[in-house]
Amino acid sequence: MNLFLNGCRSIFGLIGIGLFFSCQDQKKTETDPAFKQGLVGYWKLSGDIKDASGNDLHPIMHGKVEFNAEDRGGEKLTTAVFDGRDAWLEIPPNPKIQLGSGDFSIAAWIYTDSASDDMPGDIISQYDPSAKQGFHLSIKHNLGPTNTGNFRQLDFGIDNNYSSPWVDYGTPGNTIYPFSLISYKGSLYASTCDSSADGHGHVYRYSGDKWMDCGFLDSSNAVTSLTAFNGDLYASTGHYRTGGSSLPNSKNTIEGGRVFRYEAPDKWIDCGRMPVEAIACMIVYNGSLYATSNYNSPDFYRYAGGKEWVKCDVPDKRLNAMGIYNGYIYATSYDWGHVYRYDGNTWTDCGQVGDEKINTQCYAFAAYEGKLYVSTWASGRVYRFDGINQWTDVGRLGQELEVMGLIVHNGRLLGGTLPLAEIYSYEGDTTWKRMEQLDRTPDVKYRRAWTMAEHDGKVFCGTLPSGKVYGFEAGKSVMSPNEVSPGWQHVAAVKTADRLQLFINGKQVNETTIPDSMKFNFNNGVPLKIGAGSNDYFKGRMREFRLYSRALKNDEIVVLSQK
Repeated sequence: MNLFLNGCRSIFGLIGIGLFFSCQDQKKTETDPAFKQGLVGYWKLSGDIKDASGNDLHPIMHGKVEFNAEDRGGEKLTTAVFDGRDAWLEIPPNPKIQLGSGDFSIAAWIYTDSASDDMPGDIISQYDPSAKQGFHLSIKHNLGPTNTGNFRQLDFGIDNNYSSPWVDYGTPGNTIYPFSLISYKGSLYASTCDSSADGHGHVYRYSGDKWMDCGFLDSSNAVTSLTAFNGDLYASTGHYRTGGSSLPNSKNTIEGGRVFRYEAPDKWIDCGRMPVEAIACMIVYNGSLYATSNYNSPDFYRYAGGKEWVKCDVPDKRLNAMGIYNGYIYATSYDWGHVYRYDGNTWTDCGQVGDEKINTQCYAFAAYEGKLYVSTWASGRVYRFDGINQWTDVGRLGQELEVMGLIVHNGRLLGGTLPLAEIYSYEGDTTWKRMEQLDRTPDVKYRRAWTMAEHDGKVFCGTLPSGKVYGFEAGKSVMSPNEVSPGWQHVAAVKTADRLQLFINGKQVNETTIPDSMKFNFNNGVPLKIGAGSNDYFKGRMREFRLYSRALKNDEIVVLSQK
């Protein structure tokens, strides 16, 4: 009994010591001169949006940032709520927020929901898109033609108009077509289509300088989608009709329609089959996994666990690519150039995208500067969604016929095309700048620059019919290997002369080096934005937001993460 009581006293003593140090750390951040050194701005976001640093960097509120009272471990907190639609804070251009070429740090508490109907969005940014200069701290949620290539990953990027060449990262297996790319738990994964008579779709993981086979799923010729759900990697299968890309039809006609859950390193768990030839796309919405079909009748399913898939209502047109945005699933169609959106019960037609005599299909979504963009066939144009039946033409990509993958990488909106598999960068208004032709396979009608995802500070793109994956880097960026957990998390980003570092809850989760040849200057004369940037408006809550014109030390970040 005495041992038990002594043990309890020890445990409660440790708890008391922990609470003591937590209180001491909170007090220290308020009074210790070290935490005021280099402090550019300090927005407590507790009842008001004022700057508490003494530098009078009081923001202008856009939309409506509300305040929410909550209990956190017996402590009453008031935090700022950002709606993900149009609420953000602007610190107008001011010499005090010009960070120059020196070190700087960002630290904040953020809250995101576990079941979301929107992208998490940008935490802070100061970026000039015309000069391609500035920085961002975001939670990336990149949409694609078949999947979500990045799911809730913390990303810290800087740029001073640096662009690398596109680099060949090889072919995953015997594929003509990487269907999906996804960054998952620190590795890049690709799903493939094998059009040979005895070939079937695979999933590969890029390791070192080679693609590693992750094991057998089923006997259909393609793994069509890869998506993260509840912390696991899911893959769907299908029979891909290669004749649709003006290639010889695959001799393997076995239907897919199955979904599998990955158990590393080479084991897959069967999660059931939908009665379809091929699954087109999977997406997570409000905590559930959804899937669309590729061919034949329009089908739309929700995963109910185990091997059960529930058929849901669907428009009378086939749906393919999906994305979540501002409370809805948005879906494109293979049957005509309309976009639909789903609120969990019913679908709404968002209207024809462009000229109905030309645009008969839509392919992929991206959220750029808080707006939803969609790509099309056969005008080779991208359109911005400005409301039901309001699609604004933002330009054609060269003389291409189809725009396939869209992605925002370190502030830049990129698009991949058909028939030349070219990559373009959006320059604003209706202007797109050609960057590179990726697939140069001779004597074919169509070449596709298709699925894209960010990983290891780069954007990767899969191509048809070469089956190759290419990578490109704008500026420098670093991303968390794992998704940011829901609930309250402390995040910090540090830029020094030679590296970028990312921290979650006081622990460093990743870093990247900055070569001596790259010199950055962040004096761009644009506003500092909290809750907005090149991706989407932030959806969640924030408090204790700090910006420093120096590199925070690791132990300082630990102290801030305990508050």
